Amino acid sequence: MIRKLILIVGLIVIIIVFLKFGRSIYIPLLNKVKGKETVKSRIESIEKDAWNRLEKNLEIAGYKMDYPEEIILVAFKEERILQVYSKDYSGIKLIKEYPFTAFSGQLGPKLEEGDKQIPEGIYKVEYLNPNSSYYLSVKVSYPNEFDKSKTEFTNISEMGGDIFIHGKSATIGCIPIGDQAIEEVFLLTQKAINNDIKVIISPRDFRINSEYPKIEKINWENELYEMIHNELKTLPNNR
Repeated sequence: MIRKLILIVGLIVIIIVFLKFGRSIYIPLLNKVKGKETVKSRIESIEKDAWNRLEKNLEIAGYKMDYPEEIILVAFKEERILQVYSKDYSGIKLIKEYPFTAFSGQLGPKLEEGDKQIPEGIYKVEYLNPNSSYYLSVKVSYPNEFDKSKTEFTNISEMGGDIFIHGKSATIGCIPIGDQAIEEVFLLTQKAINNDIKVIISPRDFRINSEYPKIEKINWENELYEMIHNELKTLPNNR
C-alpha cells in the first residue's frame, strides 16, 4: 500500500514538473493535434517576406544568405526599443532594432501579478508561441532566480508570469513590437533556439545614461541595475 502511494505521489510530481517545464515539448504536439499552427508551419509562412526585410541588416552584420546561430535580445523601457544582436567568433553586432508599439507600467522591476510592469533583469527565451493572441510571441523566463530571491511572496505564482515579446500594439506588462517586427524576431529566435538566447530588459540604456532610477518600493535596485549595466557593457553601442 505504501509503495503504491509513493508511486502515485512520484507520478504526480513528474507530471507537475513536466507541465511546468516541458511546454516547449508538449505545446507544439498539442497544437498539432488541435490543428493549430506549429512553429514550423509559421516559419514556412513568414520566412520569405521576413528574410527579404532582414537581408540587408544580416549582410551588414556578416550573415550573407544565412542566419546567426546565436542572438541576444535587449529591451530598453525608457527608450521603448527592442534590439537584436548577433554573436559569433567576430564579436557581437547589432542586427536591427524595433520600437515598442505600446507600453505599460513605469521604470522599475515587476514585483507582483497585476502590477502591469515589464520585468527588468537578465532572462532567457523559454519557447516560441505560434498561436499567440497577439499574432506571434516569444516567452521570456520571468521570474528568474534573482527575482525569486527578492520577493516577499512564499507562493511564486503571486509574482506573475507569462511575459512575452509579441506582435500587435497592446500590453499589460509584455513587450509589443507589431506584427512585421515580431515575424522577424520570431524567425531569428527560431534559427538560434538551439543555443541559449539571452534577454536583457533594462529600465534605460545605461551605455548612454548611467544614472540608476530610484525605485520607492524596494531597496535592492542598485544591485539589479549594476548586474544589468555589466551585461550592457559587453554590447557595442550603436546608438
